[in-house]
Amino acid sequence: MRTWIFITMSIITLGEEVWAQSNAGAPTWRPVVMGKNGMVAAEHPLQAVAGLRVLQGGGNAIDAAVAVFYMTAVTEPSEAGLGGDGFLLAYIKSIDRMILVNGSGGAPRLATREYYQTKVGGVPPDGPYSTAVPGAVGGFDLLHKKYGTKDYRTLLADAIDAAAKGYAVSAWGAGNFSRSREMLSRWDSSAKVFLPGGRPPAIGDWLVQPDLARSISAIAEQGAGAFYRGDIARMIARYHERTGGLLRYNDLAEFQAEEAEPIRIDYRGYDVYQSPPNSGGIVMLMALNILEGFDLKKNGHNTPEYLHLLTEAFKLAFADRYPYITDPRFAPGAPIAQLLSKPYAVLRRGLIKMDRAIAGVAPPGDPGHGKAILAGHGIRYHEPGRPVAAAARDLRADGEQTSSFSIADRWGNVVSVTHSVNGGFGSGMVVDGAGFVLNNRGAYFGLDPADINVIAPGKRTRQGAIPAMALKDGKPFLAWNTPGGDTIPQTLTQAFLNVIEFGMNVQQAAEAPCAMTSSFRVSMYPQSPGDGLAMPQFLADRVGPRLRALGHSIQASPTQPPYGSPSGPGAVKMILIHPVTGVMYGGASPGKDNYVIGW
Repeated sequence: MRTWIFITMSIITLGEEVWAQSNAGAPTWRPVVMGKNGMVAAEHPLQAVAGLRVLQGGGNAIDAAVAVFYMTAVTEPSEAGLGGDGFLLAYIKSIDRMILVNGSGGAPRLATREYYQTKVGGVPPDGPYSTAVPGAVGGFDLLHKKYGTKDYRTLLADAIDAAAKGYAVSAWGAGNFSRSREMLSRWDSSAKVFLPGGRPPAIGDWLVQPDLARSISAIAEQGAGAFYRGDIARMIARYHERTGGLLRYNDLAEFQAEEAEPIRIDYRGYDVYQSPPNSGGIVMLMALNILEGFDLKKNGHNTPEYLHLLTEAFKLAFADRYPYITDPRFAPGAPIAQLLSKPYAVLRRGLIKMDRAIAGVAPPGDPGHGKAILAGHGIRYHEPGRPVAAAARDLRADGEQTSSFSIADRWGNVVSVTHSVNGGFGSGMVVDGAGFVLNNRGAYFGLDPADINVIAPGKRTRQGAIPAMALKDGKPFLAWNTPGGDTIPQTLTQAFLNVIEFGMNVQQAAEAPCAMTSSFRVSMYPQSPGDGLAMPQFLADRVGPRLRALGHSIQASPTQPPYGSPSGPGAVKMILIHPVTGVMYGGASPGKDNYVIGW
């Protein structure tokens, strides 16, 4: 197998529009990867290779996505895997349509609000009471059954081999094992797998996972039924009940992933797609709707004015997440269409002032009644010209972990996926004998009965996993995604604008420095609000004084832990398909073990 990697430099005129792919300007850590037959942008070299082998063997992008998912379970157990969930966005060429598969599971049937209040005393961040039904296996199975072409034995072979024979732990992986040592040590089954000899694997250690190999092999032979209704389901239920948890066999046997309509907006002639509720993808789309009313190019990339607009738009978008976004089966009257409307964006945009920042958490709006602010709420602004102190808190330290990837094939199918166990190693619990971590997605629920996202049996919590895709003139143009918990919609928006507004190539767009507000109610229980604007130190040195004068509390850091490079947070993966030549351009942030490969 040979793979060619190139750096691209070209400027192509499309009608009256100039679309730039140029390495002029800021240098990049990595080259832009180009190809026309297939491309995979993933979070680990073995994931990218597994996907590419499927594409080169005649499989389509959906087949490759299945291979990448199961290889992720082997190489990134801290981020995602069989015990996690995911949202799968795909353009299917044969039906000329964008589809969304929701692979998120609900709370166990025994998980009532009263139980958590009286027996648990809250929603813990890890352990057995933090786990929701794992939905990722079912999500990928649904996508594969409807749109894939290869059998499971073929697609899962590389993952089974890597689990059974082992792989070398990277620096990123070793850091995750080390940071999570105390949590993993609480559970004998977890320590047996991930703390061999009583210590976390170090860089270059060879990690073998025979139990995981057997679990993936069972799925390869029997399909997803082995996970939800077979021996694996029984192992999960026995283990969870033995450790005091609430998951039972029927919770797994009754799970069904679903295909749903993605949500979309038009942004300056691009159709931008996101996953619908219970995903929080709407936050990114609402922010883009608000920002569309400003001349971002005139403000300039990462100027104080530009970053101020981004921050205020996200404060307003996140403010609408808390009262309106949850599992639509439990909130059928949520005003999703109104939240995405252009007239509502005009109302919310009018709350932004260029000479001062919104103080603290912005108020929600009332899209159903055409009001910029929901009755009973007010809005406060910082006093102009009075600088504020540095932020004491950085929301990126909350520990949410996620994996994501983008894939494009030679036939025109494109996939963008975000999947996760939520926190680092999820609940911290490895199912005894099965070899995989269970998620802690339940920690996203609330307990206030007035909270639209209050926990309830079978309910899917509001999610932060939000893959993105954009079409131009009805054809796939850009697929991109990132990990990062509550930073995800902010990182994705800035990467998109880097391409669309500022003409960056995909590698420049993935590496460019970002700013992240925490002035909203975060996802993890108890959903406390933050009040800061995080950015790398070198960017803060340049724009910090002006932003502080506007009322932004700057959180500067020399690097962007836990995800990114010194230049920006997240671990963005992007594939851009040229609308005339069909050439694919792949780029990825140097964060994590990101790797792009194509030919």
